Amino acid sequence: MVKGLVYLYTGEGEGKTTNAFGLALRAVGHGYSVIIIQFMKGRKYIGEYKIKDRLAPEYEIHQFGREDFIDFKNPMPLDYELAEKGLEFAKKALKRKPRLLILDEINLAAHFGIVKTEDLLKLLDDIPEETTVVLTGRRAPGKLIERADLVTEMRLIKHPFEKNVPAREGLEY
Repeated sequence: MVKGLVYLYTGEGEGKTTNAFGLALRAVGHGYSVIIIQFMKGRKYIGEYKIKDRLAPEYEIHQFGREDFIDFKNPMPLDYELAEKGLEFAKKALKRKPRLLILDEINLAAHFGIVKTEDLLKLLDDIPEETTVVLTGRRAPGKLIERADLVTEMRLIKHPFEKNVPAREGLEY
């Protein structure tokens, strides 16, 4: 049986989520359905969330995280609970056979054990052939890299943050 593909964007450089959303925009432009699930993110002021109503119904975005950043040395029980709900939502989303399912920041969530890598791998076993699943986030576990059909590592060379330039609306968020 032919399975859908897995694209994985990782690394310490910028552009993982941005690349995934470029694919989303391309798919929506062709009239395909896109479902985005953001793990560990609950900020409604970011551009990719604010655009949802204008790109609907082909574009959906769902957040499973708190507005605050996670302390990875001491995650809250709520962080695990929200991530589990996000993974369950992803299972249901796959049954709808979207052209693109983006699991944003899932690599980092798996790295820190907020999402179990084995549970994510099971989800990837059930991708419909018409669906491509995109995994984003730093520090992708080796098992996810092995499973992916396409892997791109973003490498940081320099960044405006090094010159104390803050994140800018419309570019970094």
